Amino acid sequence: MAEFMDTLKIPLDRVGVLIGPKGSLKKELEEETGTKISVDSKEGDVKIEGNDALGIFTAKEVVKAVGRGFNPDIAKLLIKQDYFFELININDYVKTKSSMERMKGRIIGAEGKARKTVEDLTETFISVYGKTIGIIGFADNVTAARKAVESLLQGSPHSHVYKWLERRRREIRLGQL
Repeated sequence: MAEFMDTLKIPLDRVGVLIGPKGSLKKELEEETGTKISVDSKEGDVKIEGNDALGIFTAKEVVKAVGRGFNPDIAKLLIKQDYFFELININDYVKTKSSMERMKGRIIGAEGKARKTVEDLTETFISVYGKTIGIIGFADNVTAARKAVESLLQGSPHSHVYKWLERRRREIRLGQL
């Protein structure tokens, strides 16, 4: 019997992605984390059970990332110890529904250019889904991407954010950070 258990809810349109073709992703995730995952495809409820608290935590992070719009291959990076997942709630930065769409547009940019630029400069993966922005990458890079996204959400011009990220990247290459 499982010693630990955790539950979370994911959007119904992401349930199929979590399960994967013929249950392959769910099965792979269970094997990699030593957990048992049960998915209620009508409600979007996901139950994770196992004897290892770290395995459950890891499985939950991957499930959460898939639920927040990440491609499963990117979400599975979280199984590795040195990858982190950060979630930003856009509601913390907006007051109206129309400003929510505008903010998502600021982060994504024309044809995804702004998101891609932040991803490239921070070596992270970013997903804008629903009312959240998810970031996956190494700890320092996730922190920088979060700061960049928050700056954009607070109205900083894109050019200022990109310059800051480029300066940060140069400093890292020169070993100054």
